Amino acid sequence: MIKTRKIAFLGAGSMAEAMISGMINANKLPAKNIIVTNRSNEKRLNELEAKYGITSVRRHELNTKEIDVFILAMKPKDAEQALSSLKPDIQKHQIVLSVLAGISTSYMESLLHDDQQVIRVMPNTSSMIQQSATAISPGQNTAMDTVLLTKDLLSAIGEVYLIDEKQMDIFTGIAGSGPAYFYFLMEHIEKAAKEEGLDPEVARQIGAQTIYGAARMMMEREETPTQLRKNVTSPNGTTAAGLDALAKYGGGEAMMAAIKGASKRSKELSTQLQKVSS
Repeated sequence: MIKTRKIAFLGAGSMAEAMISGMINANKLPAKNIIVTNRSNEKRLNELEAKYGITSVRRHELNTKEIDVFILAMKPKDAEQALSSLKPDIQKHQIVLSVLAGISTSYMESLLHDDQQVIRVMPNTSSMIQQSATAISPGQNTAMDTVLLTKDLLSAIGEVYLIDEKQMDIFTGIAGSGPAYFYFLMEHIEKAAKEEGLDPEVARQIGAQTIYGAARMMMEREETPTQLRKNVTSPNGTTAAGLDALAKYGGGEAMMAAIKGASKRSKELSTQLQKVSS
């Protein structure tokens, strides 16, 4: 059972906090079973412990033998050091999950034991409210039971999708970085509202509800996004005028460029940070 497992986050940044918050709020895992550690920022560890009731320890104090799942959540550039330091203590039955952009399963496997079970994970910060879109890609030595356990664990923070690892970069561009695109959109909704005399806080609520409603329509109805757009677009109406402005200023192209730009950066990180095992 997931509730009896012990999870250790190696890294205490925003993604680690989002996942911790989601797991605890979903009652998937008791706070006492979650441990967080980092290399040197003791203030951050104390902050997370006080906020969520979890256990924080310095890296050298972590009792690796009691951990069922290690979650790599440090900066990608620190992955090699973290995995190398983990290797002497980790056992075959223990699972390594990585939420680090650009770090492949083959790279993790090359720095751990030959038969180590590893899974690459890409959540987003909506984990904090149990609404993440999370992708997982298992390594070559990972058993199906481990995949199912990982899906069960991560279902606490939202929807989980099992995908081929070669699709992880584009998933990163869509879902991993995706929330930021919508926050960027909301910034401009507030700005436009302010310029037209509408209170920005009211505009924020209206804009968020509109995005939420549109998302629900796509998830709950059978029409494609194209058909849903056509359904609300009357010839020469207000929506048509808005869409014409988006087209004129490259709104669609900008969104595609954002997704592809994030995906490209994920590929670049792979090239820069990884040692491909021979």
